Amino acid sequence: MNRYPIWKYIVILFALVIGILYTLPNFFGESPAIQVSSGKATVKVTAQTMTQVEAALKAAGIKTESVKFEEGSQQVSSSVRVKFGVTDTELQLKGREALEKALNPDPSNADYVIALNLVPNTPDWLAAIGGKPTYLGLDLRGGVHFRLEVDMKAAIEKRVESNAADLRTLLRDKDIRQTGIDRRGSEIVVKFADEAQRDRGYDQMRLSQPDMTFTAGRDGSDYVVRATMSEKAIRDVQDYAIKQNIGTLRNRINELGVAEPVIAQQGATGIVVELPGVQDTAKAKDILGRTATLEIRMVDDTPEAYTQMASGTVPFGDELFSDRENHQVLVRRRVVLTGENLQDAQPGFDPQTQEPTVNLTLDNKGARIFKEVTRDNVGKRMAIILFEKGHGQVVTAPVIRQEIGGGHVQISGAMTTIEATDTALLLRAGSLAAPMEIVEERLVGPSLGQANIEAGFRSSVYGFIVVAIFMALYYQVFGLISAFCLFFNVLLIIAILSLMQATLTLPGIGALALSIGMAVDANVLINERIREELRAWKTPQVAIKEGYDRAFGTIVDSNVTSLIAGIALLIFGSGPIRGFAVVHCLGIITSIFTGVFVSRGLVNLIYGRQKHLKKIHVGEIWRPDAKKSGAAGTTGSGQ
Repeated sequence: MNRYPIWKYIVILFALVIGILYTLPNFFGESPAIQVSSGKATVKVTAQTMTQVEAALKAAGIKTESVKFEEGSQQVSSSVRVKFGVTDTELQLKGREALEKALNPDPSNADYVIALNLVPNTPDWLAAIGGKPTYLGLDLRGGVHFRLEVDMKAAIEKRVESNAADLRTLLRDKDIRQTGIDRRGSEIVVKFADEAQRDRGYDQMRLSQPDMTFTAGRDGSDYVVRATMSEKAIRDVQDYAIKQNIGTLRNRINELGVAEPVIAQQGATGIVVELPGVQDTAKAKDILGRTATLEIRMVDDTPEAYTQMASGTVPFGDELFSDRENHQVLVRRRVVLTGENLQDAQPGFDPQTQEPTVNLTLDNKGARIFKEVTRDNVGKRMAIILFEKGHGQVVTAPVIRQEIGGGHVQISGAMTTIEATDTALLLRAGSLAAPMEIVEERLVGPSLGQANIEAGFRSSVYGFIVVAIFMALYYQVFGLISAFCLFFNVLLIIAILSLMQATLTLPGIGALALSIGMAVDANVLINERIREELRAWKTPQVAIKEGYDRAFGTIVDSNVTSLIAGIALLIFGSGPIRGFAVVHCLGIITSIFTGVFVSRGLVNLIYGRQKHLKKIHVGEIWRPDAKKSGAAGTTGSGQ
């Protein structure tokens, strides 16, 4: 009657093994480490970099536990991790100093980021099967919190300047004479010599710039058209600035190796950045405040220029840069296009030659300028230069084969698939859409984080112990089974958080403590239902079966309502509320599994195979009709 098929016990055993395996990484702690990553978009970290790191540390007499090269993906750059002993923070600081001297001989133009970090001590065999500790939030692990304010005024001014240039080009192309274009704050004033030219210009500008509002009038003796950005266009500029800056910040923070950074918009102009586990706040500020710009210029390949350069002087009107292979490239000072005109960059293949290519998409202004430049410079080279911290490096310098119109540009020639992907990523990363300023900086020390962890851990353990003792005393064997299921439930929650690599915060620990109290409800309902059946003089086997069957509907109903509330918090909440909701929802799902499926499996294992079961240990069974026979009740049985 009360027997489980073998496959159900296999499922329970499998879940228990998974729970233990993926909870284990959380008990091994962390060790001080140094992460070496690229400090420039054009510098790559390779296995050769790891050799340089090992040689520098060996020359300085610094012993390490391990040095590993971690190959990144398209979104995350590769890095080298140097791991020290559990408490060797002094060696960590000495190691960073040695690596700074070896890898960055010019501190003002550093090629690599040498960042202090913490890495888990998870054994290799456990890491090989995907075992990782749960990410801890800022309030638990410690780290830094920044609030940055985006300069929306500067973003709008840049767009107004771009619009003024577009209007100047439009009027020139349409052969409409203007006597001056002035920018007065966020307003553009276009002057004309007579009314006829003004009216022609007014009509053309209205048709070409739907995001701007135009008014025609007079300013003294001048005929003028005033142009201002519409409210929708201003909102679009602000939204773009926030999204572009968040994307750029995320790319930069990858260099710090932060496991689960929080980068979110706050208000209309603010961005919050939380970096759990980061020890070097100065390095974090340096990376967050880094500026990068993209420029396209023509290469000067004339014999006269190279003759003059061979004599040791750079020709007038030219600048000398190096590419990623440290080859010198002589380029014109005149900037053809900037990164503001680049909308997208993706790797691809030439449909005819099947060569790897980089496909660029330009905005309207960029497409128009690019068409003119390529038409006049077929057969010449064009350099794409990335500037970081005032230093420029040539990303690529392809030859212009033909006039390119339509805003779709294809760069090809002597590139591998990996190089094409890397180049597209560099060009796509671009620069900040608007400048930002750090308006708030908070440091959460590891001691505070550790205190929070210990307080949350103690509250969960004490809560579990009290509930387990109560259940064991009140429900006897069934209470011990409930306590085991409760422990199993906590194990599964932590294991799932580790597998999901979700971030556990202090509100999440609060939800874990709450789950312990709520998870036992299912077992209380089942145990009380079994006792009700025993009071009705049902046999123990029948009481067990009907107790679980009839309690199941009530358990599902109560948990579904709680799950709906948790999902609402998950969808509409943010920050700490989402952290609470994730653990809360997981706790509800696992409590149903352990409270019903696992507990019944254990009860069936203990009592289900006894053919002539006379009593079960589910606490005292008080029967109202027992007083008629003079008995106070039946203790610890149900016959």
